[in-house]
Amino acid sequence: PRLAGCLHEGVARAEGDVFSPSDGNCTVCVCLAGNVSCISPECPPGSCPSASPPDCCSCQPAKCSFRGRTYAHGARFSLDGDDCTTCVCRGGEVECSFAPCPALDCPQHQRHLRPGQCCFSCRDPPRPSGCFVDDNGVEFPIGQIWSPGDPCELCICQADGSVSCKRTDCVETCPYPIRIPGQCCPDCSAGCTYMGRIFYNNETFPSFLDPCLSCICLVRAAAAG
Repeated sequence: PRLAGCLHEGVARAEGDVFSPSDGNCTVCVCLAGNVSCISPECPPGSCPSASPPDCCSCQPAKCSFRGRTYAHGARFSLDGDDCTTCVCRGGEVECSFAPCPALDCPQHQRHLRPGQCCFSCRDPPRPSGCFVDDNGVEFPIGQIWSPGDPCELCICQADGSVSCKRTDCVETCPYPIRIPGQCCPDCSAGCTYMGRIFYNNETFPSFLDPCLSCICLVRAAAAG
């Protein structure tokens, strides 16, 4: 005798019952006149129609054909000979963008593009050849030592183009030193200064206070005799 219903995978189904098998992948079945008829959804062959695949279709995103090459979905690549441009394959379409470059704080004439680089960079400033010390354009070469008007102050031109100055501390070692024009410290080895006059070493002269006295200038000392 004919039974009302269907038996599918060990499970009894009533007449007209609509169900999905456990591994049917969105397959829909119906019990009709004791027979089970199943219908599977139609999925597009190969690629998916959108970036997110439908729930019931097992498909692969479309590949990209670009300049004679094929790239998988999500692949990133650079153009031939242009590492500054990055491209990506998205669902059959290729999207390219340029690498961002930093802002430069140097003038236009100091910018250059190094081989293999995508962005311009600033050239290194030229090394100074000397030191400019005034508005008249006077320049001293690197290593030059000079006095800026004060004989007790000496300046030197540094390698980076800056000027470094230092004063000389004088220590008098004799009671009557001689001050030579253009020389910083008094000179005790050249002679003696006595009553406003200069006498050289071993020079004998009469005393200004008593003509009967004779004086002599000695190195590092002045003595009367």
